[in-house]
Amino acid sequence: MKKKRWFKLTVGLLSILLIADIIAGFYFYDLAIKREQKDFLVGNQDLEVSADAMDVFLEGGWREWYRDQTFETWEIQSFDGLTLEGKYLQAEEMTNRTVIFAHGYLGRSRDMALYGEHYYEELGYNTLKPDLRGHGNSEGDYIGFGWHDRLDIVDWVQKVIEQQGEDAEIVLHGLSMGAATVLMASGEELPDNVKAVVADSPYTSSYDLFKYQMERMYNLPSFPILPTTNMVTNLQAGYTLSEASALDQVKQTNLPVLYLHGDNDMFVPTYMAEELYENTSGEKEIHIFKDAGHGEAYALYPSRYMDTLGSFLMQHME
Repeated sequence: MKKKRWFKLTVGLLSILLIADIIAGFYFYDLAIKREQKDFLVGNQDLEVSADAMDVFLEGGWREWYRDQTFETWEIQSFDGLTLEGKYLQAEEMTNRTVIFAHGYLGRSRDMALYGEHYYEELGYNTLKPDLRGHGNSEGDYIGFGWHDRLDIVDWVQKVIEQQGEDAEIVLHGLSMGAATVLMASGEELPDNVKAVVADSPYTSSYDLFKYQMERMYNLPSFPILPTTNMVTNLQAGYTLSEASALDQVKQTNLPVLYLHGDNDMFVPTYMAEELYENTSGEKEIHIFKDAGHGEAYALYPSRYMDTLGSFLMQHME
């Protein structure tokens, strides 16, 4: 009788733990991936911005520049039937060079005007700033963390070539989640028109990022909750966090990649950029910016950032 009672108690306890794990998996999916209003990052110390960087982000002249431009609205249909929207700005002087931007988590196309102003005014590029799926004016009821977005970037590349002709030269420039997105796209079969990739503050994979943040933000072990969240994501969004790997993709790329990262980035730790750099199969550069937090490199070191970018592009754009 005693053994039978212990068996029932064990089965009951395991059942409770399993149910709790499943509930947690759906909770973290809704928290981070489902498209809806999110406030869980409010007050996150890892995203605190230095005063100097905040001045640039909130008061920088790039905001006025953005408001003064007349953008064309471009649309594409994604592989899974979503209508995605981007803002295109043709350079003042005719050119075949275009930068396609990819913004960060919970961002939208206008955020990349911080960099777009420089590409447009100083480098003379056409600029295309899409809203990634699940963001801004683009459709989608989930956030892709770069994986499905990588195929959207491939489609945006084709859109640029259709509009500008076969001699178009394209650079992909992403920030944070957008950086992981362009790195994931770099491992796909891209046309020769794509010449270079710029990745500012990227993560190695969505799974690695979730693992890091689950332990850091919630003091929770990644197992068994993260594998369950992985399965829920596959069920709800059609991809897994583990397959959404920039690290796997850069091992396959033949494109030159410029990595930019702050050494005080506690949200996407610097070691992720360093690991990506070490595993990139094509030409590569990495530049680490002292005391810069997540996505702060340009705001704190604009001259060095843009000089580094300009030198890299000069080497690889024909």
